[in-house]
Amino acid sequence: MTEPAIFFNEVNERQGVFHRRAFIMGGVVTAGLFALGARLADLQIIENNRYKTLATANQYNFRLVPPPRGRIVDRNGVELASNRPNFRLLLQKDQVDDVDQTLDAAAQLIPIPPEKRRQLSRQIENAQTFVPVVLAEDLSWDEFARLNVRTPELPGLQADMGEARTYPFGGAFAHVVGYVSKVTDATIKAAGPNPDPLLLNPGFRIGKQGVEKALDLDLRGKAGGQKVEVDAKGKVVREDPLGDIKPVPGKTVELTLDADIQNKALEVFGAESGAAVMMDCRTGDVLCMYSGPSFDANRFVSGLSGAEYQALTQYDHKPLLNKALTATYPPGSTFKTLVALAALENGYDPRTVHVCGKSWPWGGRVWHCDKAHGAQDLRGAIATSCDIYFYQCALSIGPDKIAAVARRFGLGEIHDIGIPGQKPGLIPDTSYKRKHFPHDPVWHPGETPSMGIGQGYVNVNALQLCVQAARLANGVKAINPRLIHSIGGVAQPSGAEAPDLPLAREHIDFVRSAMGAVTEAGGTAGAAAQLGLGPIRMAGKTGTAQAHNYTAGGHGAHGAVGAWAGRDHAWFICFAPFDDPRYAMSVLVEHGGFGADAAAPKAREIMRVALLKDPEIRARIEKPMPMPDIPASPADGAAPPPPTGGPLTGVAGPNPDQGVSE
Repeated sequence: MTEPAIFFNEVNERQGVFHRRAFIMGGVVTAGLFALGARLADLQIIENNRYKTLATANQYNFRLVPPPRGRIVDRNGVELASNRPNFRLLLQKDQVDDVDQTLDAAAQLIPIPPEKRRQLSRQIENAQTFVPVVLAEDLSWDEFARLNVRTPELPGLQADMGEARTYPFGGAFAHVVGYVSKVTDATIKAAGPNPDPLLLNPGFRIGKQGVEKALDLDLRGKAGGQKVEVDAKGKVVREDPLGDIKPVPGKTVELTLDADIQNKALEVFGAESGAAVMMDCRTGDVLCMYSGPSFDANRFVSGLSGAEYQALTQYDHKPLLNKALTATYPPGSTFKTLVALAALENGYDPRTVHVCGKSWPWGGRVWHCDKAHGAQDLRGAIATSCDIYFYQCALSIGPDKIAAVARRFGLGEIHDIGIPGQKPGLIPDTSYKRKHFPHDPVWHPGETPSMGIGQGYVNVNALQLCVQAARLANGVKAINPRLIHSIGGVAQPSGAEAPDLPLAREHIDFVRSAMGAVTEAGGTAGAAAQLGLGPIRMAGKTGTAQAHNYTAGGHGAHGAVGAWAGRDHAWFICFAPFDDPRYAMSVLVEHGGFGADAAAPKAREIMRVALLKDPEIRARIEKPMPMPDIPASPADGAAPPPPTGGPLTGVAGPNPDQGVSE
């Protein structure tokens, strides 16, 4: 009787456990279904727009479209750097299974030398997956057309038209405008972990010198994008032109240079080594900044061969060196103008006379001059460039006072013209000697005469000497040079916004007057600096700077004799018109010999171009011829006076009844 009761209880207990477990599992499943439903509702309703955008981005991609590089123009809008079409052949690495086979196919359409092929193989191996590699560029139209026809048969190859930088004037502006060249691995690494995507784009070029380097970011512009549809592997299956983002071209940079004046400098220098810098002495605008011999900047765009680059670096005239900014030289006798000005500022009497007998014994040695100038006062010593006079003039005031005046005229400093590469040179004084010569910190009296004629420790560049000439010509303002007129239409500060020169005007006028005597009869440039422009005269100062010493065992040669590397450097600084200065310049002929023979004639020809382009100066030159005297007309009805002789007018030929006089 008890067994059924026991069995019934066990069944009830088992059913209770089952019900409880089923209830718990049901609750868990219900909660899971509820959570899943809530998440699905969140994804499909609440966050629908977000995930729709992400899905679209996963389907579409943007290919980088590089912007046109900004133009560089001169003051008159003449293009100094612009862009031209560049036909290229690109290889899409992600679409190529066998690189060697693809290169073989490309070599059947265009020539690929073995050395070039090895270089391309390395580039393809190191390139990122979705970054195309340029196999060839600057293709001819026939080559480009042949590739366009065949590329559909060659997966991974694409005929493309991009842009390449071009420099219309080749070498005339190479040092100041600069050039662009391929982006190196070092440049990409220096850009950090997230470099500008443009740096990875095939064919992109970066500024390497001059304005191209200094204003590279302004000239680059802003990249655009080509919207394309891609598959799961990232390959393009369709383009979407409506979604393209147009690139923003780089800014136009307007320089203060004048292409006509710069090209004239290129012409007059020819193969000679040197520099020419011209400024408007009213505004500070740099009209010419030439360094020669130069090089063709277009060759650097596509890349120089090793042999070409080696030839440029090994040539003794150093075409890659910017002789207007980077190279420094002793200024020679051009420095005497500042020695004279320093003397006048410190109470020196310009009527002081020294006698030049071509040699002058002092300090246990003999100091020399080119000629025996005889008795000279300060004005005459500037006009004839008498060394012996300025040896003694410099000793009367000392190096510190000379250096102070020289720095006020722009020597020994770097001028902010917006491009790199300048070297400050050196204007020495007693503190310089103490700082840099700890073994011999005393400025010895025998070092002052050399400084008085622009030798010794003194070193300057051509831009600084042009600034010196411009400030002397201006006479009032310590004007500063300006090379970049505007960037993207925004004008840069003028060089005329400068403080006044802290010197007496009558002293500056005295030096200017003496510089006028340099270009007159009896002056060192009396014959070489005649402009031939009627009333327009030019004032200047010649300079001949030693490149070596002339003592026994020295390697130098005075003037333009001997080996080229041992000759003197020729200088000429000037401004014109003399009575109303507008343009100032400096000309250096490296190892050119005497300044009057090598530098002054070049300065004259370059200056003539600037003067003849100035409408106001031209009006002074081109005066109308006087009208001829015309006799009064006879009264109405009266017969004209009989002819007084000479050939008859209005007659077809001689009268056969009369003789023909010889």
